[in-house]
Amino acid sequence: LIFWANDIVIPAFLVVRRSVDVLHDLFGTIFHTALPAPHFSKMSTENVKRPGLGCLGREINIRSNFFEVQSLPSADIYHYDVTILNDVTPLMKIPPSLNRRIWQQFEDEKLNARVLGRFRPIYDGRKNAYSPKALPFDENDAAVFDVVLPEDGDAPLSEISPKKFKINIRKVGDIIMAELPEFLEAKLGLTDNCLNAIMVLDVLIRHKPSMLYAPVGRSFFTDRRKGWLPNGSEVWQGYHQSARPAVGKMMINVDVSATVFYEEIPLIDMVAKILNYNRRDDLRDGFGEEWGKVEKAIKSLRITVDHRGDNFRRKFQIFKLTKTTPDKTFFETGDTGVRQDVASYFRKTYNRRLNFPMLPCVVVQKNNYLPIEVCHVVKGQRCLRKLNRAQTKEMINFTCQPPDMRANLIKEGIDLLNYRENDYLKHFGLTVGTEMAIVKARVLETPTLSYHSSSRDVVPDGGAWNLRNTKVATGAVLGSWAVIHFRDPRSRRSPTIRQLEVFIREMVQIFHTTGLNVVNREPPIRQVSHNGNIEEILKEGWFEAARTAKAQPQLLMCVLPDTDVNLYAQIKRVTDTVIGVSSQCVQAVHTFEPKKQYCANVCLKVNLKLGGMNSFLNRDQIPFIAEQPTILFGADVTHPAPGTVNKPSIAAVCGSMDSRASRYSASIRVQEGRVEIISDLAEMVVEILKTFYQQCGQKPRRILFYRDGVSERQFQIVREEEIRAVRGMCHQSSHAFSIFLLCRRHLRVLDLLSLLIFRCTFTPRRSRLNFVYDAAACTSLDPNYNPTITFVIVQKRHHARFFPMRKQDADRTGNCLPGTVVETTITHPFEFDFCEPLPLCTFILNYEFSMECTSRPCHYHVLHDENNFTPDSLQDLTYKLCYLYGRATRAVSIVPPGTFHTTNFHESEADTSTEVSDQEAQNRAIASYRQVKPDLRKVMYFM
Repeated sequence: LIFWANDIVIPAFLVVRRSVDVLHDLFGTIFHTALPAPHFSKMSTENVKRPGLGCLGREINIRSNFFEVQSLPSADIYHYDVTILNDVTPLMKIPPSLNRRIWQQFEDEKLNARVLGRFRPIYDGRKNAYSPKALPFDENDAAVFDVVLPEDGDAPLSEISPKKFKINIRKVGDIIMAELPEFLEAKLGLTDNCLNAIMVLDVLIRHKPSMLYAPVGRSFFTDRRKGWLPNGSEVWQGYHQSARPAVGKMMINVDVSATVFYEEIPLIDMVAKILNYNRRDDLRDGFGEEWGKVEKAIKSLRITVDHRGDNFRRKFQIFKLTKTTPDKTFFETGDTGVRQDVASYFRKTYNRRLNFPMLPCVVVQKNNYLPIEVCHVVKGQRCLRKLNRAQTKEMINFTCQPPDMRANLIKEGIDLLNYRENDYLKHFGLTVGTEMAIVKARVLETPTLSYHSSSRDVVPDGGAWNLRNTKVATGAVLGSWAVIHFRDPRSRRSPTIRQLEVFIREMVQIFHTTGLNVVNREPPIRQVSHNGNIEEILKEGWFEAARTAKAQPQLLMCVLPDTDVNLYAQIKRVTDTVIGVSSQCVQAVHTFEPKKQYCANVCLKVNLKLGGMNSFLNRDQIPFIAEQPTILFGADVTHPAPGTVNKPSIAAVCGSMDSRASRYSASIRVQEGRVEIISDLAEMVVEILKTFYQQCGQKPRRILFYRDGVSERQFQIVREEEIRAVRGMCHQSSHAFSIFLLCRRHLRVLDLLSLLIFRCTFTPRRSRLNFVYDAAACTSLDPNYNPTITFVIVQKRHHARFFPMRKQDADRTGNCLPGTVVETTITHPFEFDFCEPLPLCTFILNYEFSMECTSRPCHYHVLHDENNFTPDSLQDLTYKLCYLYGRATRAVSIVPPGTFHTTNFHESEADTSTEVSDQEAQNRAIASYRQVKPDLRKVMYFM
């Protein structure tokens, strides 16, 4: 008995004697040698350039918040590794803000002593420093310097004591700046030197502002312009800046940004605001049941105290909150070991009688307790917690700025940055212009939307339109449904049954006018308490709908007392994952005097949830989709909120289900938290392709994949894992599975062992245990199935903004017109990414309809293209698809497949009472999520 593969013969007795690890290595080589590589029409080694420029549309000039780099450093830059250690606790991690203070102190001292050779090196706050000239010490050994910070109390007590540091500086290498201009002129690829050169420019322009203001990522913030937020917070305006390679030159992107800080106020006032009290005297009854809320809100805050005099400037960090009041909180004083309560200590030592003895103390370190009333919140502390509804509303009001206002704020930022007088830029030889770049753009033609054959076609105006006297393209049939009113007894105004009947009558009339066939025009209406058992209430409503119509319920319409997120989430969890029925939530405030426009908007959503189609584009407007069977994919990963631990991320993929790209189906997975790459993408794509085949009766020959939520640093891994998962999984798994079956036929004795070897060798790195299922699913499609694939990255989290130069090129809000396309001046010189395969083209579409704010364009990057798109064909298709969102009568800012990736998992109740490891907590969290019912995933229930 032998193994045979690729002309290699292995006796069976050798196999038996080998260990499992040796078998893994040996057969891994054999199988991988035997497998043909997946076929790609464009090999990853090709440098794909932009295939020319588009010509569709009307040409215009606009301004953009990019500022030209007029001169680059010509000499090589010297790169140094920097390590800053605390003399007392060398292993302690020092935050970047403190690192920068230490470096500034070092620079001031050493410049005076001319140790740095009269040059001004720059520092990124972590490990890297750069200098325009070689520093005057031995480059082969690390230079060590002692730095002592002044006693200004800037760091918390627990961090630094005493403030003595050592700075180790060691040369890493040279950065050849001469390669960067060649790359910008498309004469050279994106080499490591080019990447390092761009990184140097990023550090250079941010170095001085980071020393003067509060840095956060690529932005810095000041309190020169700030706004009030509820619960003891405030929003500061700042400025983002980054160095961007562009066509033939480097650009500096400068934009307005904002983030949340804690107010610089007495801690007791902060606590009162956290509890929504108007004044501190309202705290005299203590915290009561709000103790946990207060501790969570103030934990890790840095504070100062006012009982030690004005000269005492040391800062402390809050670790926790005591459960006892000062007169019942004891500690040991000095070396005597005498126990004393906090209230008595303050009265005897500082002659201070506490005004709020009923409040607990804050703990700043072991046996160090402070009454809340003596503490003050330190200025400039960023709030990292998720904002509540009231804070979010005020944050939006502060950041929502019309285009002309935003442009003026950016100009103020340029004046604040003052590039021309920046000594660091002068030393490196970098000069930056002060005028916004003028960019050539094109305005694409607005598409014509088609509805029912009895209705006229609609041409949107300014990205919006109305449905007056218009019926949906395909109206669904609504026969079995029920209405459930979740009533809040505390509400002063709640609709009666009579008012709900009037509302439903108006809603049914709008449904009929819009084209839906409502069989049951008088659904049962139930009034229940919003504090009841939501699952039981919805199940009873489902049964009542079934009894009334004697048919399977299609819809539960829920009337909510307000915008309570928790109640809404519970309703969606039960209807999506427990019952398996579509739900439509409406707010009670709209039921008193039902407006036709509101009812029409609800109608659009209900029609999609029931399998109908609202609008479409004629075949001649979307030839790429209409000419051959084509599927559009959209994908994204939703991550847990900042500060949340042991929560998984949710990956969602949707795919179009018809030749009009108007209906979509979804596939969902739960995966490891904060991992952006979709681990089970191959399975999800296969699942949607099967649904497409069931709906259309044929497999798509073309795939256009829009991937949202990926940063530029993740493009390489997306190409390596996700594009290969979409393209290569079917081929590789079918070949590997065939070889596996052949080996099993001849080695039944080693079935279990060969299965183990096969799984370890061939399964994807992130989904090893699911491979046998993967292989079966892929081969069930067709081993010879080979559609052409285009993979496009969709980016919204960038800082490019456009400003019209002429009134006729702007909409009524002052923004650029919908369909404005930019593909020159500020885009990549010739390719997007430094890894292979390189992108076909990069362009920016601006079609967001905004009421007051400056619209944010969407950035698209083509990472892989087998469909041979021209710039015109891809840009025009992407723009027109933005009018097919379905649930709204206006164009959306992201192509719909990129917006339909919704959170299709819902978290159920989980036991969190016991302490477990992080991995076990992660596994429990993943297990607590329930998936949407399969039949529901075939319709657009998420609309």
